[in-house]
Amino acid sequence: MCCRGRPGEGVSSASRLTLGAERRDLARLARRRRSGPSMADSEVLLRRVPSRSSWQRVRKARPHLLLSRRGRRRFGVLTRGELRRLRRRLLRAHALGGDWKVGVTAGSHVAGKCKVRTRSRPAPGSVPTPRSQPAPRSQPVPRSQPASRNQPAPRNQPAPRSQSAPRSQPAPRNQPARHVQTLSSNVTQPTRDLGSGRVLLLLPAGEGFTFSGICRVTCIYGQVEIYGHIVKQGQPARDVFSAYTNSYLTIGGLRYSEPEKSEKEMRRELRALLRPHMKLEDRNWVVQYFPPLGSILLLEQLRTPAVDFMSSYKCASYVFLQENTPVRINSEYITLKTIGIRRQRKKKGICLNESGLCALEELVSASCVDGCPVILLCGACDTGKSTFSRILINQLLNSLPGVDYLECDLGQTEFTPPGCIALLNITEALLGPPYTHPRRPQRMVYYGKTNCHNDYENYIEIIKYVFRDYKRESPLIINTMGWVKDDGLLLLVDLIRLLSPNYVVQLSTARGRLMPALTSEYVELTDGLYTKSKIRRRHRGFEIEEFEDSLEFTDEEKDSSPVPVFTGHKLMSVHSEFLCDKNEKNRAKYNKIFRDLAVLGYLSQLMPPVPGPLSPLHSLTPYQVPFSAVAVRITHADVAPAHILYAVNASWVGLCKILDDMKGYTRGPILLAQNPICDCLGFGICRGIDMDQRLYHILTPLPPEELKTVNCLLIGAITVPHCIFKNQPGLEGTIPYTTTDYNFKLPGASEKIGEREYANGFLGYRAYKKGK
Repeated sequence: MCCRGRPGEGVSSASRLTLGAERRDLARLARRRRSGPSMADSEVLLRRVPSRSSWQRVRKARPHLLLSRRGRRRFGVLTRGELRRLRRRLLRAHALGGDWKVGVTAGSHVAGKCKVRTRSRPAPGSVPTPRSQPAPRSQPVPRSQPASRNQPAPRNQPAPRSQSAPRSQPAPRNQPARHVQTLSSNVTQPTRDLGSGRVLLLLPAGEGFTFSGICRVTCIYGQVEIYGHIVKQGQPARDVFSAYTNSYLTIGGLRYSEPEKSEKEMRRELRALLRPHMKLEDRNWVVQYFPPLGSILLLEQLRTPAVDFMSSYKCASYVFLQENTPVRINSEYITLKTIGIRRQRKKKGICLNESGLCALEELVSASCVDGCPVILLCGACDTGKSTFSRILINQLLNSLPGVDYLECDLGQTEFTPPGCIALLNITEALLGPPYTHPRRPQRMVYYGKTNCHNDYENYIEIIKYVFRDYKRESPLIINTMGWVKDDGLLLLVDLIRLLSPNYVVQLSTARGRLMPALTSEYVELTDGLYTKSKIRRRHRGFEIEEFEDSLEFTDEEKDSSPVPVFTGHKLMSVHSEFLCDKNEKNRAKYNKIFRDLAVLGYLSQLMPPVPGPLSPLHSLTPYQVPFSAVAVRITHADVAPAHILYAVNASWVGLCKILDDMKGYTRGPILLAQNPICDCLGFGICRGIDMDQRLYHILTPLPPEELKTVNCLLIGAITVPHCIFKNQPGLEGTIPYTTTDYNFKLPGASEKIGEREYANGFLGYRAYKKGK
C-alpha cells in the first residue's frame, strides 16, 4: 500500500514503491503538484507520524498491508488497478476516523505507534470524551478500537487482537452510560461454545446472522426476527430449518425499547436470565461483551425423529448436513459445526426488495384492521410465491391467532403431500421448507396428479368443494399454480372470478416471461376457460354450457358464501429477486426431488415422538383392510379390472371417505366407475395384498379411530420415492417390489401410464414409450 506524506515528498516515495514505473508515476505526481494538495493529502498529513518517514512506515508495516486473500507479493509487482484499490481503501479508512491502517490485520507493535492523532470533531454543544475514558453508551464504539492487552480471551476464540468489536447501537438519551468491553476482530457477532451441543450468539441490533443447517433457537434476551416471525424474550424455543434445497434463513436482531436502568441493574438482570442456561464463566463473558440493545441467542443442536428418518435415506441425507468444508477455517466455523450449522453470506439468504416489503406491510395492515381479506398469490414458476406466502403467514401470526390457507398448487404443495387441494388453519410459524412442517388439513381432496391438464372441470369442482368450508374467521391466503400461459392463464381468470379475492399479489422476475397485469378491469373484460366476460360474449367451441352454470354459486351458496361473488380486487405487483437454481432444463428434476421430500416428511410421522433408534418401514406392522370394506379407484388412468390389484400393490394410496355405504358387498375388490370428489383423511402405502384372505396391508400414520371411517382408496400418479424400496436397512438378498424381470405390457405397469384423452369425440389412450 502506498502511504503519502507531504506533497513535496510524494515523488520519492512513489518512485521507490513502484520500482519500474518511475516515468508514469512522476508524470501523475507532477500533475497533482501543479493542481495543489488534495483534501485526502491533508487528512493523511495530520495522521502522519513526524518521527518516521513514509518509506520507513511502509516498510515496517508491509507484511500487514496485504488486504486480499492472495499470497503476499512485493509492491513493485502490483498493477495499477491493485495500487488504486489499496489507495482507495486507505482513504476510506481515513474518512471513517479510525487508525491509518483501519481494516488491516496489523500487529500490536504497529497499531500502538500509528494511532490517529486527530479525531472527528464533536457535535456542537457536546463535551469531548477524554482518551483515557471509555466511550459512553450513547455513542457507537468505533469498530477498529484496539482492545486492552489484559482482557481475557473467550473460549474457542482466537487472540483478542484478531477480533473486532461488535457493532454497538446508540442508546436513548435517557439511559445511563454503560461500560462495554469490545472484541477486536472482523466478526461483529461473537459466538461461544457452551458444550453439550449448545452455542451462545450475541447479535447486535440491526444485524443479521445468515446460516445453513438446522438448529433450535431460544431468545434469552432481546428479540429477533426469523423468516418474518418475531421471537421475543421468554418465548419457547423455535426449530429453524435452513436447508440446502432452499434459500438460507437469516436471524435478524431487532431494536427494542429498554426501560431506564442502571448498569448494576442491567448486569443483575442479565445474570439472572443466563443462570439457568450456562456456568459462571460463560455468564461473565456475556456481560463483558454484550452489545447495547443487542440480543442473546442460545443455538442448540436439533435432533428430531423426522430429521433422523429423512436423513437415513440417501436421497435426503444431504438436505440437513453441512458436508462441504470452507477454504479458510476459523474458530467460529469450528464452534458452529458442533451444532451442525455454518455461517453463510448474506446474499445467499432471503432478501425482499422494496415492492415486496410494501406489499407485506399493506396486507398485514389490512388483515389486522379491515377484517379478514382474501389474498390470492399468482405468478409463473419459481417466482417466489411459496416463499412470499410463508413470510406473509409468519408476519400475520405475529398479531393474529391463526391464518387460513387454500392450496391450489398441485405440484408443489406446502403442507400436504403433492396432488392435493386442501384448506388449512395455520397457528404456528413456518420456519423451514414445506417438507419440514406437514399439517393436518381442515378439508382435503386427493386430486392424484401434479397438474390438471385435460381435466380442468374436475379441478375447479374440487376447489369449489374445498372452498365452501372457509368460515371467514381469519385472513385467507390462496396459492395458485405456476402455469400462467395459454389455458393456464384462462383458468387463473376463472379462479379469480370464482374465489373473488380482495387482493391479487402478482409476482414476476426479470428472467421470467411477462404476463398481463391481472387487474380488476382485465378480469372483467377477458374470457376465461369456462366463463365469459360481462361485456364481450365470444363463443368457444369447447365450452360446456352446463359446466358454466355450475361454476357459479347457487342462491343458497351466495347467502352463505364467505366471499361475495366477484366484486373486484386490488392488484399488487411484486418484483421478486429470490435466488433460484431451477431453470427450464432442470425444473422437472428439482420438482421431483421436492415431491419425494414431501412424501418422506409425511411418512416421518410414523416414527415415535420421542427420539430413539429408527424403525425401518418394513419393520412396522401394517393395518389389514378387507376387500369388502373399501372401494378402489385409479384416478389418473383407465386400468383393466383384471389388473387393478397390480396397480394398487406397493403404491401411494389416498385414504378417503365417500358417502356410499360399502356394506352388503361380499366379494371384492370393489371398483368405482368414476373419480369421486370426497374428503381425504390421510395417506399410506399398500405394502402388500393377501389374495387368500382378501386383505390389503396398509401402512399409514393415520390413527385407528379415523381409519374406521375410511371406505375408499384412491391411487394417483404420485409414487413412493425409490429410495424407500432400495435403501431399506437390514435387508439381505432380494428386495421386495424391485426386480428386473417385469412385464411392462400390463396396463398400468409402465413408467408413464396412458392418460385419457378425447379424440374426435371418442375416448382413447395416449401412447407412451418407455424411456431407455
